[in-house]
Amino acid sequence: MASLEAIANTLRSVAASGMKPKALLAAVRERHPEATKKEVVRAAFYALTESHGDAPQHFLDLHGFAITERAPDDNEPVKPAKLRRKKKDGKVGAAERPVH
Repeated sequence: MASLEAIANTLRSVAASGMKPKALLAAVRERHPEATKKEVVRAAFYALTESHGDAPQHFLDLHGFAITERAPDDNEPVKPAKLRRKKKDGKVGAAERPVH
């Protein structure tokens, strides 16, 4: 299994302006055939955060790839998870209150 840093370096070297996400994923998988899509997306975010003075257009291409490919399905946007409130322990409901 290739390291995240190795995949990120590959992404930096193969990413080109206007490259489609599927083409970028295919180019990375030529060099790292065992890499999963999830690992490649993580490496794209890593390449963005750990960049060393690359061209601004290069950032936009990697960012666009990482954002679009993180969705579970290509046609569905990522939906934020709805937070649930925790019930407080120790509270007695109205039906259970003792009558005095």
